[in-house]
Amino acid sequence: MDLAFLHPLYEHPGPWASVYVDTSSHTESTPHERSLVAAAVSRELAAQGADEPTRAAVHRAVDELRHSSEPHGRAFFARSGEVVLDPPLAHAPPGTSAHWAPLPRTTPLLELAGEDAVCVVAYVDRRGAEFELRGSRGSQDVGAVVGRQWPVLLPALRAGPGHRRLSPTASGAWGDPGRHFQLRVENTWEHNAAEIADALAVCQEETRADLLVLVGEVRERHAVRERLPQRLHDLVVETRQGTGSRLLDEDVERARAEHVHRRAAAELARFLAARSPDAEGRTAAVEGVPALVEAAREHRIDELLVRPAGPDAHREVWIGEAPDQLAVRRTDLRTPGDQRSWASRADDALLRSAVATDAPALSLTAAAAGKAPAGGLGALLRWT
Repeated sequence: MDLAFLHPLYEHPGPWASVYVDTSSHTESTPHERSLVAAAVSRELAAQGADEPTRAAVHRAVDELRHSSEPHGRAFFARSGEVVLDPPLAHAPPGTSAHWAPLPRTTPLLELAGEDAVCVVAYVDRRGAEFELRGSRGSQDVGAVVGRQWPVLLPALRAGPGHRRLSPTASGAWGDPGRHFQLRVENTWEHNAAEIADALAVCQEETRADLLVLVGEVRERHAVRERLPQRLHDLVVETRQGTGSRLLDEDVERARAEHVHRRAAAELARFLAARSPDAEGRTAAVEGVPALVEAAREHRIDELLVRPAGPDAHREVWIGEAPDQLAVRRTDLRTPGDQRSWASRADDALLRSAVATDAPALSLTAAAAGKAPAGGLGALLRWT
């Protein structure tokens, strides 16, 4: 997950209110229920010590969702009476929650807003293709390709009075208008498949789609796939849906979920391989809070891996005002002058460091299966 959108959260000191709101339910009573949620969130923040201006800002923001049709939910991050960031969620949170802490509670975003695999569904036939963009927030048409028209085969003239018979060709075989027609049809399809592949490549580049789903007959799907640029081949999924049928939402969700799982599994495999020492005893990956804190202080985290259910995720570390000021013990914190320090969750502190150094982060919930990294936190390093 690219964390660049979180930069505004670390441009100002805390404390921060972090609120996750579930908007997946839509009934006649939803407006009233969400007004009650807004009041409950405000009370919870007050119980945790949040200031009144910040509570009021969050209350207004949550209350404005009472008529929202958002399918999953929204996160709100606020400080000093202002909501600084309110990203939509790609998955519904397990209920509404509110946190008041020195750092924004951003780790849940790795699962709730990250890895929203966007895909282009291409409905392919011999006449062309229609493209549809699918994501967690719905679908929209994003273009179509109309290929060349098919040639028309006129009925063969029957031999008889006043009609010419077919004559042998130069090779000695009798002329076969059907074969000539078939060649023209094949040439037309070859052209159309190339046109579809070119347009699909452009569509992927413009939408930055993570996945390309080809729907249609086997021969047409394969012809388009073969003509796509090599860089896109690993993004392609083919379905057995027949020509003319629209891909069901559950089919798209399955393809998107499988893509996310494959990517997480690949990153986990890369981490496990990097964890093994090289010939000089050095490793390109670390795990555990002490090693991660050291890597974060030295700006060496290349990708942060988080298993949210791991015990180290909520382990306490100490932080200063700068992203690279963190330590396992308060006495080890490097804080020049009279800068202050606070206790923080390890996962949120490491995410702040990752954002500051433009390192991505990935949730390993599906791939790690409770096995790695040890304690639930690990990182691939920029250098050993």
